[in-house]
Amino acid sequence: MLSEAPEIEIVGEACDGDEAVEMASALRPNVMILDVAMPKRNGIQAATQIAKAEPGVGIIMLSMYSDEEYLMRAISAGAKGYLLKDSAEPDLVTAVRTVAAGRPFFSTVLSAALVADYVRKIQTEGLQDPYDALTEREKEVLQFLAYAKTSKEIAALLGLSLHTVETHRTNLMQKLDLHSAAEVVLYAARKKLLV
Repeated sequence: MLSEAPEIEIVGEACDGDEAVEMASALRPNVMILDVAMPKRNGIQAATQIAKAEPGVGIIMLSMYSDEEYLMRAISAGAKGYLLKDSAEPDLVTAVRTVAAGRPFFSTVLSAALVADYVRKIQTEGLQDPYDALTEREKEVLQFLAYAKTSKEIAALLGLSLHTVETHRTNLMQKLDLHSAAEVVLYAARKKLLV
């Protein structure tokens, strides 16, 4: 599928997690697709290593696990995309294009499940949507954070001081009860903020 997409060039293929880490350093691809269950070093471990050594590489995790724990571990490891193996075919090329453009991508099936879970929690627990408590500026900052922009990058994009962006970031994370970058991305996916 990837070789048939005219703008995608496959520059390498690794047999295991160790080789994937080596190839990331040697080839510096725009995007890497890692399987969660790779031999020697699993995909989460490889993603962590690659994200530290080559932060410009967009990592897509391919997994048979649809539960939130694996998704959170993948995002925390540096993955920008997460595809379920049983539904990867229709999403694979789009995922590569999206992650190459610097935006996160989650399997369509997984995104729908996250949104359904979020709606169920709001309805069953009688919660108000805390997103409505955010100011417009906090919503803007949240959007940029979901796309893995740093506070410094956000400040430049919005024409704000770094201190102001950090204040908005702290406020929105408190209002939404989020504690990490991975939770911000997961929240944005649930809210369908990743367009």
